[in-house]
Amino acid sequence: MTLAGCNALVTGGASGLGEACVRALVAAQAAVTIADLNEVKGEALAHELGALIQFCRTDVCDEADVLAALDEAERVDIVIHCAGIATAERALGKEGPLDLQRFDKVMKVNVSGTFNVVRLAAAMMAKNEPGPDGERGVIVLTSSVAAFDGQIGQAAYSASKGAVAAMTLPLAREFARFGIRVLSIAPGLFHTPLLAGLPEEAMKQLAATVPFPARLGDPAEYASLALHMIQNRMLNGEVVRLDGALRMAPR
Repeated sequence: MTLAGCNALVTGGASGLGEACVRALVAAQAAVTIADLNEVKGEALAHELGALIQFCRTDVCDEADVLAALDEAERVDIVIHCAGIATAERALGKEGPLDLQRFDKVMKVNVSGTFNVVRLAAAMMAKNEPGPDGERGVIVLTSSVAAFDGQIGQAAYSASKGAVAAMTLPLAREFARFGIRVLSIAPGLFHTPLLAGLPEEAMKQLAATVPFPARLGDPAEYASLALHMIQNRMLNGEVVRLDGALRMAPR
């Protein structure tokens, strides 16, 4: 798919991995709708990047919100889904078993929210005029290396990101008849707002666990892979780790 002139929806696009994707898409002359809960950052980014960008406050778990964001976009050729939450809580902690509602919240945002965006965006994409090879759209989801080697305290997060990885292939197979590709990226340790609040020493310790390059990933590297996936039509139904050969230790 040629990026110039395409319409993209980026969830979680106001910061972190999503923001990097927004910037990369705009640089490639695609029009982008930022779907995020953070109105301050979303509006500021849209204002900074200019006429090709618009912001729509969106809760990815809410059908009406997602439909509103899709309506704002008018046509969607590309979806990059970065919205999600991360937690680190033991199933059996010092205060007893993990509150089930906290587990459910992670699953709701990361699994139901992902599926909500996919199903609604795919319905819109299926109406697009087909391009080369009959392609009508591309959806890139965000899993995590925690889906494969989650650490102690990551049961909820790992389960949710494992679900994203697991749904990638069946969705790609289902949507093949519409000419819609579905892929996932499983990032390792990236320098995002999620980690930015950690002390400098903690950041260095995390970076040292990555074999090579021994540093945290740059969100621009995630965006670079996402854009390659979008442009390479033979990539479909795949979950690609982006982690510098990181395999997380139990703790």
